[in-house]
Amino acid sequence: MRWPKRRRWITMALAAVLAVGAAAVVAYRVLAPAEVDTVARGAYPPAPSPQTGVIGRLPVAPLVVDGRLRVYAGNRQVYADQPVDGQHRVTPFWSYRRWPAQLVGVLADGTTVVSRWSDGLLVALDARTGRVAWRADGPVPGPVPKPRRTYASTVWDPADLYVTRTADGRRVLVAAGPGRAGGYDLADGRRLWRADVGGDCRTEVGTTVAGELLAVDACDGPARVEFRNAATGAVRTRWQPPGGPEDLMVVPVGCPDGHSNCRGLRVSGPGDDTGRGWLVGPGDPVPAPALDGTDTELDGEWAVGTSAGLITGRSARTGKELWRRADLGPVRIIAVEPGRVHLLTERNELVTLDPATGAQRSRFVLDLGHDGVGWMPGRAYAADGYVAVERVRQRATPDDDDQAYYLMAETVLLAATGTSP
Repeated sequence: MRWPKRRRWITMALAAVLAVGAAAVVAYRVLAPAEVDTVARGAYPPAPSPQTGVIGRLPVAPLVVDGRLRVYAGNRQVYADQPVDGQHRVTPFWSYRRWPAQLVGVLADGTTVVSRWSDGLLVALDARTGRVAWRADGPVPGPVPKPRRTYASTVWDPADLYVTRTADGRRVLVAAGPGRAGGYDLADGRRLWRADVGGDCRTEVGTTVAGELLAVDACDGPARVEFRNAATGAVRTRWQPPGGPEDLMVVPVGCPDGHSNCRGLRVSGPGDDTGRGWLVGPGDPVPAPALDGTDTELDGEWAVGTSAGLITGRSARTGKELWRRADLGPVRIIAVEPGRVHLLTERNELVTLDPATGAQRSRFVLDLGHDGVGWMPGRAYAADGYVAVERVRQRATPDDDDQAYYLMAETVLLAATGTSP
């Protein structure tokens, strides 16, 4: 009579062991490091020619790639949809996921989309297919503030991730983290250099159109602006503006892609709300008084400023006024891209001007359906003639949660401002 009872105990113990083993297998499959690359099944879409005006609403911020795709960020995912002028976000054209690392930055150059992850891994994707082009171990990034639900900061202004081109045309990716920076060939991910740099006493700020990495270095005396060759890692010079403060604050300007390929700097010190403008190139920075003041932006050789209801275009190099307009009333510059400066009026009209002449390229109200214009602009972005703007509630503050901060679920408006120059 004892054997059946013992058999029951053995059976129960075996079942428990099997259950624990099955749970362990499931837990491993769920929690183990993983990578899922879902490539495109359809053909690479052609570049459309959308009508000028508001195209649609999106719940997350788009990065326009090659004038054909929209690329988005998530907590552990970078993905694309198409067409670029679609009214809503649709099923991904391709998708790339990692676990448990978190996505901290995305940028694009041509048809290469680079994602940066919290463990330092750099993953380049071919935008045409979504396939992984290369992987490289980069510096582990420093703490990145949690992005809002649109992930605009992740795709429009990735921290410590930049691209630039050298004089011989090589495309270089630069990634930086606490105490370390490195350069990579964007074509194949090959590491070109790695440097141990200062920690809290140093801040990378961007790359220049001349193929250099910019940083503010205060590790050994007064702060200076360091110019480092992005392809070799060699420091060319450490520069301090004549008569400038010892504690420098540097804001890059004239950058078509986040803080990459910048043509100018605005340098200020403690208590200075305006700053002095400088143009950057192969040599030392050149004074550019037309860039003084935070209400001025740069496109190539043209500085466009807004003040007292006037919009003026000046030569960034000489300061000579080239044109002025007083017909738009109070405006603010929300985005600049090559050949276009995008301004927003008090009525939330999007006005696009040619920065060289002041000629109006397009003008329309940023509204879709019955949404209305009772909102403030948050982050904004422009590329390939497209403009995307976050809509923020009029009484929102930076401390509000996303529900109270944004106007609605699909808070990003995407607009087309006309064909390329």
